[in-house]
Amino acid sequence: MNDDVISGNLNWAYSDKVKDHFFHPRNFMAEEPKEGYFDAIGRVGSLACGDIMTIWIKINDDRIIDLKWRTFGCASAIAATSVFSEMVLKNEGMKVDQAMRITPQEIMNELGGLPARKAHCSVLADKAFHQAVNNYFRATDQSHRIIADGSRIIDSDLHITEQDIVSAVLNGAKNLEDVQNQLKVGIGKPKIRSEIERLIKDSLKNRKFTCPKE
Repeated sequence: MNDDVISGNLNWAYSDKVKDHFFHPRNFMAEEPKEGYFDAIGRVGSLACGDIMTIWIKINDDRIIDLKWRTFGCASAIAATSVFSEMVLKNEGMKVDQAMRITPQEIMNELGGLPARKAHCSVLADKAFHQAVNNYFRATDQSHRIIADGSRIIDSDLHITEQDIVSAVLNGAKNLEDVQNQLKVGIGKPKIRSEIERLIKDSLKNRKFTCPKE
């Protein structure tokens, strides 16, 4: 971290709101959450460049009543997720479907804008949240509500996509058994197991994800 950032003299084209959320992040999870408190977790990002985003959610009566997050990322990622958490939790929490409709552009607008090269930071929060909600749907037998987010579906019964497999590897899965412990994918479906194993192998080998240039 450079001296300008440490001193609070931020030399970049960011809004005052970005600066505020960077230095005073809302709903940040500093410690590991209490076991069983949250209903689901979502984790996305790049191990190679450090932009890893984790979001925990708690849902009651189909409303997001708590959301915490943690990231190993840049100021834009911190600010974007901080303001996103405020958007979701305002007025005692948004309904799940309403929160799922928040777009990365709306997050950037709420911050007063981000430089074009930093637009991916608002996408991190969006994708981690969507994954957490999808995991909640799986855990509560609501697979029909899962949003595939454009990724190819591997298990049509559970609506599990290629990206879900990649995210499971990011979360520590190293083989088919590990992935099935997280996602239940392919259980009783021997025809798709080879495809799952290929994705796991590729994900383990290709952890050198492309990092957006600063």
